[in-house]
Amino acid sequence: MLSLGRLHLITDTRPGRDPLAVLRAALPVAGADLVVQVRVEDDATDREAYELARLVVDACRPYGAQCLVNDRLHVALAVDAAGGHVGADDLPVRAARRVLGPDAVLGATAREPVTARAAVDAGASYLGVGPCHVTTTKFGLPEPIGPEGIRAVAEAVTVPVIAIGGVTASSVPALRAAGAYGVAVVGALSGAADPAHATAELLRALTC
Repeated sequence: MLSLGRLHLITDTRPGRDPLAVLRAALPVAGADLVVQVRVEDDATDREAYELARLVVDACRPYGAQCLVNDRLHVALAVDAAGGHVGADDLPVRAARRVLGPDAVLGATAREPVTARAAVDAGASYLGVGPCHVTTTKFGLPEPIGPEGIRAVAEAVTVPVIAIGGVTASSVPALRAAGAYGVAVVGALSGAADPAHATAELLRALTC
């Protein structure tokens, strides 16, 4: 199976948030168990995405943590990230695999078994599956699928399933029991008063 950290931190670039400060707090705690997905707002320029991704790659390197870039695969290539992640409205998975090459980590979004299997067949290394629960960090999402939705996808594929959407440390055990390999979070860390402590709590929940 792909060597992949179980805790995915998605950068929160909304106004008033400091994604690099959160990352600097999480990295010493999580080390190589952390995967950082650089996600920027839709109206961010490629230059802004590039500058953030470059800083994230540099911060991750000493800890052995992986950096992926969401959506903007040309930015992933430009900063020598470990790979990228594509959603339903981004490049098709097969095209994304051609862009990134055979050895890059490529994540794809899915929420049910049919699209999950199709994404894996097209070259996805892992799947981001959700939303598991209600979340306020991204709007316009479909209804939450809960742990049972995670279970349906996890039983249909052989690649790691990363549960996303409203994930907290208290919800991790049920997601892991449903077959999730790991979880992706935004607000659970970016909104935490102590991101380092929140990282440790999430890691404990993932390894129990």
